[in-house]
Amino acid sequence: MKTAGSILFFAYLFLSFTPAAESADAQFYFDRGGNFLNEGKVDNAIKDYTQAVSLSPGFTEAYYNRGQAYYRKGLYDEAISDFSKVVDLMPGNAEIYNLRGLAYFKKGRYLDAIDDETKAISLNANLVVAYHNRGIAYAKNGQMDEAIADYNKALSLKPDYMEAYYSRGVAYVRKASSDFKRACEKGNKLACDNFKQLSK
Repeated sequence: MKTAGSILFFAYLFLSFTPAAESADAQFYFDRGGNFLNEGKVDNAIKDYTQAVSLSPGFTEAYYNRGQAYYRKGLYDEAISDFSKVVDLMPGNAEIYNLRGLAYFKKGRYLDAIDDETKAISLNANLVVAYHNRGIAYAKNGQMDEAIADYNKALSLKPDYMEAYYSRGVAYVRKASSDFKRACEKGNKLACDNFKQLSK
């Protein structure tokens, strides 16, 4: 059976940055890095974004894009570092907390993921993916009631959100499995049969 944490929603979002006066060289590397990222040449993109931030250390968009590139490669510590830099530069942006929360999730740091998704929600109460992503972190942390509540909220905001239906279904199954297991341990044969079925 798949776990409730088996689906993650990672959106390559375009944040609302205030244009900064970056050096022409830094802008060149940033733009070329974007082209590389769009072409799937992630290593080349990382090199160019690294060059951009070395030339302009406050280049928020370059940290953000390099963080996404690191995430794509599964380099979650590096992604967290870059997303944290963006958080420092743009503390009021909900989307960046959502993205860092996903990177924390991938590292198995579920409480940190929950904290970041909660911060994202506090900044934007309509950020649907943050409810879903916090739900999967809750589920991985064994907090099924909280997970289901978040999936319900996501679905109230976006009724056609298929991933949230799936995740909620898995959470309900896991809750049922836990109850069947307890009943089985108390000698209920039917509960044992159901637990065995759900455990496949």
